[in-house]
Amino acid sequence: MKKFSYPLIDNRFEKEEIKAAIKVIKSKQLTISKITEKFEKRFAKFIGSNYAVMVNSGSSANLLAVGALCNPARSDNLKIGDEVIIPGICWSTSLWPLVQHGLKPVFVDVDLHTLNISIQDLKKKISNKTKLIFCVHVLGNSSNMREIRDIAKKNKILIIEDACEALGSKYNNKNLGTFGNFGTFSFFYSKQITSGEGGMIVCNSKSDYQLLLSLRSHGWSRNEKNHHKKMIKLFPKLEPRFIFSNYGYNLRPLEIQAAIANEQLNKIKRFEKNRAYNRTQIIKHFFLKNKSNTSKCIFINNTKNVKASWCGISILLNKNLKKFKNKIVGKIEKSGLETRPIVCGNIINQPAIKLFKLNKKKTYLKNCQEIEDRGFYIGLNTKRSSLKKLKKISEILNNSINKF
Repeated sequence: MKKFSYPLIDNRFEKEEIKAAIKVIKSKQLTISKITEKFEKRFAKFIGSNYAVMVNSGSSANLLAVGALCNPARSDNLKIGDEVIIPGICWSTSLWPLVQHGLKPVFVDVDLHTLNISIQDLKKKISNKTKLIFCVHVLGNSSNMREIRDIAKKNKILIIEDACEALGSKYNNKNLGTFGNFGTFSFFYSKQITSGEGGMIVCNSKSDYQLLLSLRSHGWSRNEKNHHKKMIKLFPKLEPRFIFSNYGYNLRPLEIQAAIANEQLNKIKRFEKNRAYNRTQIIKHFFLKNKSNTSKCIFINNTKNVKASWCGISILLNKNLKKFKNKIVGKIEKSGLETRPIVCGNIINQPAIKLFKLNKKKTYLKNCQEIEDRGFYIGLNTKRSSLKKLKKISEILNNSINKF
């Protein structure tokens, strides 16, 4: 892997995280236990939900959310062939749980200036087969969640919010991830807080919470207390600790992940403030250097009513520079500043979409394609960077974009 002077993310761990990790190792209790349980309760309170279930990744959180909604233990469970609205700008593991559970993804376009679901296109693509809207809050931003929730309620549609890139972001002062049936979060290294790997799923329904606990751990009934008592009575010959009343996975985190994430959560406000400062200074000096840059590109800003906890800086080149994008990105990286596509670009262009025949109607997502063709993003450090460093990043962007 190439080493960059300005990588997508710098070292995230401080002495508190290291100390917490060492304490867990010394305790010899490495598998899920009390530290995880305490962190789950703390996270639920922080985010504003009744329950939180920690898992080993944000991808697993998406899998668990979809698995729970499809499970026959729910009275209104999703069925094979049900349609799910999902934006074309999404991560692969937002999509694959839908496919793995036999659901039919219906791809919708996004708003070019927010990177999030186009409500106009959403309304067009809802049918009587639509049973779920899978929102993806790209890089800390959001669509109008009040309107999406109203649409869902009117049409009796469930909602999952993939807030893996949006921990701490709020719409109308309410945390993203708390508008739907389930909200998912990632603690991967580049996210707002990290445990290296790790994730969380939140919900408000007690029955959903108990189902998540069971599915997370092999389908054990012992994680659903009232249900477990019934199972013991119905199957008295079975060992009570090993009754499996459902299908399940093993998506449990390690105690060390919970311990590290708990320390990171102590610092989330500082991280958010530092990232906002770094972002503001980079954009400010980019335009100070050359006022004509306003005709060269735009930086994606937060949607109205969204207080964004930024996960990166998304940049959209103007149309006349589209054909030079690869050269511009190449020059930026050659100068030591790491870039990456916005999420993974237009998901319907990925070869796996063709493999699983997920776009038989040849849906064209105009704005998603524009984002793939013209967009990229750079990282944001959780530590406040020196003004010298931030000016240097702006200079690299300036020199690279203005060459064309």
